[in-house]
Amino acid sequence: MRIEYHRTLIADQVRNEAFFAALKAAIVPGKSVVADIGAGTGLLGLMASKLGAKEVFLFETAEVAGVAAAVLKANKAKRCHLIPCHSTEFQDRLAVDIIISETLGNYALEENIIATLADARQRFLKPGGTVIPDHIIQYVAPVVTSRIDADLRAWDRVGHELDLSVAQTMSLNNAYVRALQPAEILDGCRSAMVWDEVDLTTETKSKRRGEAEWRLPRPAKIYGFATWWKVELVPGIGFSTGPLSPRTHWEQLYFPLSAPMDADASDLIAIDLRSSSSEEAGTYLAWTAIHKNAGGKVLARQAHDLDKGYLP
Repeated sequence: MRIEYHRTLIADQVRNEAFFAALKAAIVPGKSVVADIGAGTGLLGLMASKLGAKEVFLFETAEVAGVAAAVLKANKAKRCHLIPCHSTEFQDRLAVDIIISETLGNYALEENIIATLADARQRFLKPGGTVIPDHIIQYVAPVVTSRIDADLRAWDRVGHELDLSVAQTMSLNNAYVRALQPAEILDGCRSAMVWDEVDLTTETKSKRRGEAEWRLPRPAKIYGFATWWKVELVPGIGFSTGPLSPRTHWEQLYFPLSAPMDADASDLIAIDLRSSSSEEAGTYLAWTAIHKNAGGKVLARQAHDLDKGYLP
């Protein structure tokens, strides 16, 4: 059991307090029925109970469900019902006022939150009910320092006249979880642009695609791209995993380039990002970067695909 993973969740006060505030804003004491999907050790369900929820249904399919059962018992949690299966497998009738799910990854959608909440919203949520979270915004920005790039090119430094370029190419077709500093990102993160917005309260697709581009105000060397996300739990309450925001247990994703792009002032740097996530196939990511000069001539185009780099 990955209890250490769950400890990192519990240690994340930014996460915990934001979800507590969202539940407090949504729950009508003595009336609201709550479904906690992906309950883990039961923290959010316990919070809902403490805030006066009429009933709480906690869905957890992993072996940590046994821990959640013990936690609920230790806290003498009343009106809390642990359901040891994935919410999509639950076939009994259920009508709730609030659905809450903290199934977010370093790449926001990697735990299939779109499909999971779509199913729960359609089958469990009463008309006019609340979905927490309700929106996710994904950001991207160019990385202008070589720290991570240099680490990924260790294959080139083996020496002894050995050629490990095949493995090097695979390394550069992977996305990496990394903590970046604002100074490592173009214009100290002020260059960040939205490449995707997800509305979890309505029908939306798990396949995502978006793009962003930057007209450089000064010369820069682009080594890759950083992505992160901002979540709105309920209107006015949320948090971000970006480098300028209070630290959470989530970090940013780094998307490498096969070769750094040396750009002059007024050059255009663009990226196209694609992703899809499902319970069966996992998460697929692909990204294409383009470098154009000030006159619009394409100087470089690099296409990357996680399927060409990832080894199970």
